[in-house]
Amino acid sequence: MNVRQIETFAAVMKGGSASHAATMLGITQPAISRSIAEFEKSVGFSLFARVRNRLVPTPEARLLYRDVEIVFQGVDTIRAAAARIRDHGSGEIRIATLSAISMSLVPAAIGAFRQKHPATRITLHVLPSREVRDLIASGEFDIGLAAEEIDTEGVLHQTFISSTALCAIPAGHALSALEIITPADIDGLPMVGYVPEDRGRQRLDRILIEAGSKPNVVVETIYSATVCALVAQGVGFGFVNPHSVAGLDKSRIVLRPFEPVLRTKTLLILPPERPKSELVRAFIDALMTAR
Repeated sequence: MNVRQIETFAAVMKGGSASHAATMLGITQPAISRSIAEFEKSVGFSLFARVRNRLVPTPEARLLYRDVEIVFQGVDTIRAAAARIRDHGSGEIRIATLSAISMSLVPAAIGAFRQKHPATRITLHVLPSREVRDLIASGEFDIGLAAEEIDTEGVLHQTFISSTALCAIPAGHALSALEIITPADIDGLPMVGYVPEDRGRQRLDRILIEAGSKPNVVVETIYSATVCALVAQGVGFGFVNPHSVAGLDKSRIVLRPFEPVLRTKTLLILPPERPKSELVRAFIDALMTAR
């Protein structure tokens, strides 16, 4: 028994005759007859009765055809799925990102990507960088964007963006009158900071220690969006990634450059030892364009 024999049997059942089956498959009528005879020998029972030069299905043939139809419906489903993937890029992409760019770069990339791949389903999780890294390393997610402090062992990684942090100040605060903020300016003032293990926080601490400045850290958090929200409430000043302030109410927060420059880096990370699908490649292109 082989696939060609099953296909021939199905064509005869659909076409109602050997001649119609031959036309459907693009082969000769004798080839149809030979294939049916071989198939009958394989299954061990007659499939057709020869009545006045016609092939009339036996009851056994009708029973068998029910299962054959199910198989061919499955094949048709596979063909249709392949065509959708080829022609429309349908499928799924799972993305995990740190908070800092979840309100700006990533939505912009998704918008551009969906214009070209509207049938693709996208899952987006906003998580701490360490969790982003773990999801990518395990292969559960396809694309990750994380801060540089993650452990990069076990993931493919490259620099996605390198940014200069800005000082976020409550509107009306005395600092807002300054054009540039320096360590001396923030000495002793209430500050909304990142948690001590954050690498950007560690770099800032070194700068402040060298300058002899010690702001009063009143709240610690892991999300830049939270920093912005607390600054807007007048809790204190803070430092933010410039990409995290998209859509920010500028009437409540003032942004100023800080010197010396405080740089942050975001990594694009991918699962190890996994070829990139066409959809993943396309989404990476969208991310690069959105930078």
